Amino acid sequence: MKLYPAERIRNVALLGHGGAGKTSLTEALLFDTGAISRLGRVEDGTTVSDFDPDEVKRRISVSAAVAPLEWRDTKVNVLDTPGYADFAGEVRATLRVADAAIIVLDASAGVEVGTEQAWRLAAERGVPRVIFINKMDRENADFDRALTSARETFGKAVAPIQFPIGREKGFKGLVDLLSEQALTFHDNHDGGFEAGPIPPELADDCAMYRRQLVEAIAEQDEDLMVRYLDDDPISNEELSAGLRHCVDAGCLIPVLCGAATGNRGMPPLLDAIVEYLPDASGTVLAVGGTEEVAADPAGPLAALTFKTLIDPHVGRVSLFRVFRGTFRSNGHVVNANRGEPERVGQLFAIRGKEHLNTDAIGPGDIGAVGKLTTVLTGDTLADPTHPVVLDGIVFPSPSYAVAVHPKTKADLDKLGQALHRLEEEDPTLHVSRDPVTGETILAGLGEPHVQVALDRMQRRSHVNVELGLPRVAYRETITTRIVTEYKHKKQTGGAGQYGHVFLELEPLPDEDFAFTERVVGGSVPRNFYPAVEKGVREALEGGPLAGYPVVNVRVTLTDGSYHAVDSNEMAFKIAAKEAFKKGILAAKPSLLEPVMRIRVSVPEAMLGDVMSDLNGKRAHVAGMDPGANGTTTVEATVPAAEVQRYATDLRSLTQGRGTFTAEFSHYQPVPAHIAEQIRAAARDHVAA
Repeated sequence: MKLYPAERIRNVALLGHGGAGKTSLTEALLFDTGAISRLGRVEDGTTVSDFDPDEVKRRISVSAAVAPLEWRDTKVNVLDTPGYADFAGEVRATLRVADAAIIVLDASAGVEVGTEQAWRLAAERGVPRVIFINKMDRENADFDRALTSARETFGKAVAPIQFPIGREKGFKGLVDLLSEQALTFHDNHDGGFEAGPIPPELADDCAMYRRQLVEAIAEQDEDLMVRYLDDDPISNEELSAGLRHCVDAGCLIPVLCGAATGNRGMPPLLDAIVEYLPDASGTVLAVGGTEEVAADPAGPLAALTFKTLIDPHVGRVSLFRVFRGTFRSNGHVVNANRGEPERVGQLFAIRGKEHLNTDAIGPGDIGAVGKLTTVLTGDTLADPTHPVVLDGIVFPSPSYAVAVHPKTKADLDKLGQALHRLEEEDPTLHVSRDPVTGETILAGLGEPHVQVALDRMQRRSHVNVELGLPRVAYRETITTRIVTEYKHKKQTGGAGQYGHVFLELEPLPDEDFAFTERVVGGSVPRNFYPAVEKGVREALEGGPLAGYPVVNVRVTLTDGSYHAVDSNEMAFKIAAKEAFKKGILAAKPSLLEPVMRIRVSVPEAMLGDVMSDLNGKRAHVAGMDPGANGTTTVEATVPAAEVQRYATDLRSLTQGRGTFTAEFSHYQPVPAHIAEQIRAAARDHVAA
């Protein structure tokens, strides 16, 4: 594939609800442009962009894929993205390097949950959008209904530039509203068509849709509007130029239609991509707005890594978009984010799992390189003499976590490295170790997201694990002030041990722990104070109720005694530890549970169900904030134990339309009836 200037490159993301046909659309576009010689099928696992074993097995996209093709002396990088919310990180990364988005709708379903989420992400990035109504040849396909749902959801800027001839199995062509021609498809599904006059029975529909389109374009141009109102004819060339401007400004959303699996309507879509969507020659700002980065092939290199793959043969592969300069094989660059030099080997374009070697990747284009040692997703690769940093990628925070337990000792030895590889490949996965429970925690965007990651780990690294709910990090504390005493006295052959302390324990609401001393008359020598504190700190590690750490307590050494020969640090440490254990039982200990502060955004129509569910989770609602697009944000505090599966619960309650964020807020006492259950569970855990 030759080197194209940025003006002849289109980077287009396919977005939409899962099952809308984005992968089949990618396949048809590749086939019609000659990039592939056979039309693959999602059901058979033979498509170019769904090549991962997890995608073949599940018949859904779980990872973004790049599919470059050539059409009318233009290179189009089609970026096929997953449609399910669990893989939203892939969509965000793709939109960071895309210049436009095609929102794919199922003709029988119209706008769905994933469509709305894709639209929102594209709107946040401010990329121009086109709507493609797919599956026009399916049962119950209805162009008018799908178009109406798009207009109701996305506004009056949605305007068709073509409409179908026939419906369902009788879908046989398109009417192009700009050229005012009928395009009749070939029966052999080769993607071709014959252009001819519009059938008389469609003349009224054509006049209506064309009038809507001309009005929408003219509204954005004062001269065209005056001519339109004066019934002065506007040429198709002027309308095309006006449409291009409107799409770029985001004030008009063209609608096209077709059937990807039947390979119908692809060339007109490709023409629209080339004619109406922006090219890759735009400029971006460096971090902090310090420098304007223009698509100059002779400028110093600036390329953003937007995806990392772990290839079983090549190792780590970094996918990047060049924003400035020309990226060349076998050279040197710097990871500008980390200040680390990198040796670059062979560059290649990537089409699904196929690697197409190339000597250079120009500005605006997308490429890949293997075996970079320090580069992660979101890092900037730059000229060593001009290390500019580009804005990275903002990924969604994890909302679902599991505890990962290796099945065997061999699995334990390999687990850490295997999980680290998962994190490198997918920044929306977070691996951590709970210091209290000792569990390894893997967090992601949902249950399917985590399960796919672990399946991938098992297949690649041969690590077998068992999953469970993470143990909640409870704490224990005291509720009253007491004084406790313990004398450690041990006499064996030779030197003995003697340590005697009085400790005062009292609640300390604002701190985890404080140690002070108030010894009078030297009853405990000062050099033993550190040993007393150390003994108390060891006792804090496991409380008497369920073995959880003890917090919010002040311990004061008030008195004691010592032996001139037998007293030593070990004796006073043991005495302090036992005194604390004895005292905490008398200080009315109680369990504390972690409380999360959550913000739940849901459509108003589903607010009642969500509020009822939160009340059942012992939540305390702090307030509600009506937002844009008919959503309401609920702010609440809720015990962590009640929201371990909230990502799944909320998705079920809101049909996938609800979103939430959670962060730790504070600890609060556990109700008595629940505290007993926690103690029983702790006893069972110890017994196991």
